[in-house]
Amino acid sequence: MERNATACAMEWSIELEKGLRSKIPGRCVEAILQIEPRLKQWAGEPEATMVVYNMFGLVPGEERLFANTIFLRLAEAFQLGHKHIRVAIVRVFLSLRRHCRDKKRSKRIKGILSKSRVHNHLELLKRVKIVFDTGDPESRALALVLFGCWADFAKDSAHIRYLVLSSLVSSNVLEVRASLFAAGCFSELADDFASVLLEMLVNLVTYSETESTVRIVAARVFAKMGCSYSVAKRAYKTGLKLVLDSSDEDFLVAMLTSLSKLAYKSTLLISEQVDFLLHLLNRERALYIQATALRCLYLTFVKGMGQSLISATLFRALFSIVEEAELPSTMQCEALKLLHKILLGRPPKLSCADMPEFAELLRIVDNASRSPIMSKSIVAILVLVEIVIKFQRRVEMGSGGVCTLPMPSEVVSLIMDRITLLVKPILCSCQFNHVKVFEQVQSLLSLLLLLVGEHPDLGVLVLNKAHYLIEDLVDTCTTMAGRQADSAVNNPVEIRGERDQTINSKLIFILNRFVVSCLEILNKAGTLTNQVFDKVKLLVQSVHHCSFFDCYTHIIYSLLLDTRTVWICMINRNDEARGDDGNFHTCLQDFIDKHELLTLEFAKKMLIHRDTWPAYRAGMYAACQGAWVTASFLFGQLIMKVQSDIFSCWLKSVSHLAHSQRIIQLLFLTKHDSSFVDWLETKELPITFSEDNLCEIEKDVAGIIDEPTHIQALVVAYQSLISAERTLETTFTSTNAFFFQRWFLALRAKLLGAVMEIFRVLSTIQSEQNTNNNALVRKCTIVDSIKFLQQITQISFQLKRLSQEFDLIATSFIGIDSKSSNIIKAVALNCSLLAVSAGFAFYIPSLPAHQNLTCGLGSSQKCSHAMLIQNLVGRLWNLDHEVTSNLGMLAEVIGLSKNCFHLQSKNQLLDSSCEVKNIVDVCNYAVSGIVCWQNEAKMVQDDKIRSEVITNGSQLLLNIILKLMNIPFRVPKFFFKVRPCVGSELFISSGDVRNIDGISVSTGFPLSLNLCLQLKNVPPDLPVRLTKFYCILHCSQKLVLDGQSNEQTLWSPQPWEDSEVVEINETLFQYVTECTKRTNYCKCFGDDDINNDGAVSVFVHFELSERGQGFSNCLLDVSHFPVGSYRIKWHCCCIDSQGSYWSLLPLNAEPVFTVLC
Repeated sequence: MERNATACAMEWSIELEKGLRSKIPGRCVEAILQIEPRLKQWAGEPEATMVVYNMFGLVPGEERLFANTIFLRLAEAFQLGHKHIRVAIVRVFLSLRRHCRDKKRSKRIKGILSKSRVHNHLELLKRVKIVFDTGDPESRALALVLFGCWADFAKDSAHIRYLVLSSLVSSNVLEVRASLFAAGCFSELADDFASVLLEMLVNLVTYSETESTVRIVAARVFAKMGCSYSVAKRAYKTGLKLVLDSSDEDFLVAMLTSLSKLAYKSTLLISEQVDFLLHLLNRERALYIQATALRCLYLTFVKGMGQSLISATLFRALFSIVEEAELPSTMQCEALKLLHKILLGRPPKLSCADMPEFAELLRIVDNASRSPIMSKSIVAILVLVEIVIKFQRRVEMGSGGVCTLPMPSEVVSLIMDRITLLVKPILCSCQFNHVKVFEQVQSLLSLLLLLVGEHPDLGVLVLNKAHYLIEDLVDTCTTMAGRQADSAVNNPVEIRGERDQTINSKLIFILNRFVVSCLEILNKAGTLTNQVFDKVKLLVQSVHHCSFFDCYTHIIYSLLLDTRTVWICMINRNDEARGDDGNFHTCLQDFIDKHELLTLEFAKKMLIHRDTWPAYRAGMYAACQGAWVTASFLFGQLIMKVQSDIFSCWLKSVSHLAHSQRIIQLLFLTKHDSSFVDWLETKELPITFSEDNLCEIEKDVAGIIDEPTHIQALVVAYQSLISAERTLETTFTSTNAFFFQRWFLALRAKLLGAVMEIFRVLSTIQSEQNTNNNALVRKCTIVDSIKFLQQITQISFQLKRLSQEFDLIATSFIGIDSKSSNIIKAVALNCSLLAVSAGFAFYIPSLPAHQNLTCGLGSSQKCSHAMLIQNLVGRLWNLDHEVTSNLGMLAEVIGLSKNCFHLQSKNQLLDSSCEVKNIVDVCNYAVSGIVCWQNEAKMVQDDKIRSEVITNGSQLLLNIILKLMNIPFRVPKFFFKVRPCVGSELFISSGDVRNIDGISVSTGFPLSLNLCLQLKNVPPDLPVRLTKFYCILHCSQKLVLDGQSNEQTLWSPQPWEDSEVVEINETLFQYVTECTKRTNYCKCFGDDDINNDGAVSVFVHFELSERGQGFSNCLLDVSHFPVGSYRIKWHCCCIDSQGSYWSLLPLNAEPVFTVLC
């Protein structure tokens, strides 16, 4: 358990005193600066409670004593020290003040410099006042700055107030500026002081002999007079008059900024400020005044306070700025950005009545988009795209005319023309700032993606334009390569050629990412067509025809056609729409298979050239795109080229994963195409760690669909996944850097294992039926088959739980990218669908023997068919209404109520990715098939039901599994981000301070616990802000053996090995969901803490400090537990600022407590 500031207070106080008393030169200043980060840490922690005192063994209130001691020592050092000591002390308190004013810090935490926490504040003020009274002007200025830093308690001292106000009229500029700082700090907290200060500020600003620097500082103080509306209004009116009467340029700029900040604090002032700023935008004003007014207007709309103040005057002013050629381009861009902000705040599908200035807006923006000034043109295009998205196709004008919006295709052409103009300097090897050009190109490409998202029919046009751009780039690169070869003797040209190659490669990578994003958008919209495929094929061929690019570039473009997840989705939907016999499916599938051979050739060349790092990146990219033959080949070859044991271990693990997925991929090659295996044999590039009979298995499984072959292939794939996880386990036992990888591999192995077991059962049933034709023997066989069907029913509930485990891993790694999260959720959907299919393929309610199919599965609530349907409906609720309706029909067929559907949490919301669309298609097939044949089964006589169940159910389940396995699998990109996972450690001690030997309680009493939650491995660049933290403590009446009770392990049980982690997390999620609907943190579950089996749970809320540490306490009701030792299981979670739920993995051991007689 990390020691917090409360526990370190005495140590810090002693170290500071030693440093201040040291005779070593500079040691005193060093000790003062050393206390700065410690005081910041202290300021970010809540005040200590009895829980903190008990857990650290402290005397209540001792930290306040040491805090005041530290402040007093600093004040004494300020009084007695020299200049450098005083400057260091002021620097510490200035930094601490800025830290305490951070708005992101919890409002529940009082500032460490607040009056309630500094009990000896009079002594502090006394010592600093002595310096003010006896020191030189510089010392007086430093003392005034300290008074400002201590404003929370210094403002209440009449003597200090007088010193601050009297210093405003000092003849020393440094002292006046320091007094203005202190006065501003006081004004934020005290209205009466602000009223007096306001009068003095007017005199100070209007006094003719006041220096310009002092006048600017005084103008900035106006922004701090917002403690109350009355004072803010007076300050605003006074400042407004000063602006109108002044001609000082710098003062006007500072004053306008301060008035805007003051107006932000009151909605009643913002309207007047906007009108005033618009008045300053006329051409009679100086340029710097107009620029400042425009910037203040933009900030007003950025803060979301100006949408109700939009007027014709505002539009006319902005139009005038955009069209004025003599104005700086920065001002014109600012005006266009403000127009964009205005449009962003308007509702979609606007008409002319909503915006009378539309025609003028469209004309001006269209002209600006063609401006030779690239920065202005890009911002104008941004506005133009927003217009096309927001407004309807035709807008009627008030004058009776008609104004037509630009066609989206016209905007696409305009954007591509701008991109061509941007990249021409790159193609011509001119001098330019290529970093800025790349940023502008990416901005324009992102606008194209916005247009494609709104108008998916533009996909073919956009890809065609990208193809032309790449062709121009390829032609130029080829020409440059020829010129470089002709002048190879000239060394500077060679250097420039290398630079050009690097720049062109970056550009081609940017275009590749754009094409990938475009295809994802088209796939989500369901508009992937043959024309799209043809455009991508031409684009890839253009890159392949250029030898100027390296092999890595060729591979990433080649993988655009090897992305089976995308194109197979298109194939399946085209086949359904066309209703053909699958010829198109076979031709396109053959093309993809053969094209991957070309990718493998590039991979081989890369390895020959010893480009190991690009080869690894290419293998990683191939795995993320589902090109497993390429990934398996690259990773397998790289194993022999690395020297580090750690890297070798990692490559072996990912090679095992790629090998496993390659086996599954080969299952669905067409019978006449076994080119992959032949190519590997011809090139003599086997995977070194594979089984001896790998090639034979691959040849056997290629294109053959039967259960024995599938079982054989799945066994190899399953063993490879197990080897991948064990490789990481044996090598990285002392770190959690590979936590995600091990967990994901373990769950993937569980899924393959479940499918393998289903195949075995189906194969056994089929062989039994085929070998027994006698009626009596067949009747016995049916009885035996029911036993096998019980196994499938058990597997169905295992798959349902496995889907929840995938849900858990998707929410257990804070910061995971959305694409990786969606891939994991798609696998969870796959498991849920398999669970329903296996659970209902043989489920006939009228079958008496079926009552025993769920025997030995646990409680009926956890292992009921209603739970299977509920789990699947929760994932498809907002995704596909048709399949949800079919599931409702299935529920009616088996006599289940739809009322249970709402109980499923919405934590599994899915995006319409490639995998999800394919799985939903299979789901429609599966659910409709189950409903159809079960309705038919009702019409069959009882003596034939069993035979129909076994025959129809086996075939249907087999078809469903084959369809699901035919969906290509992509590994999440997050899999290759090796880093320690964000987790939590929970430290528990007895609430009874008399129990010093451990946690124990007498029989019949609840257990009082003190808790400390500590976040671990939180990166500084976490993309989300964590706001609320919860924890569940769960204890069952399962006794811990004597040998285990004293066991101290470094790690808690791994989540993929813990049999209760899913249920505990689900319980915690439901509790948090209820708590978010309430304003307090009271218990929401009432009497549900004690389960039917005697297990007990308790929920705890934590508020964490900035260092990720929080304290709380609870009572665990174990009064009914018999004598013995028991283990407390716990699980934590958090809610981020966007309301998302994240599970925090436990990283330390589970505590054990003892019930004494």
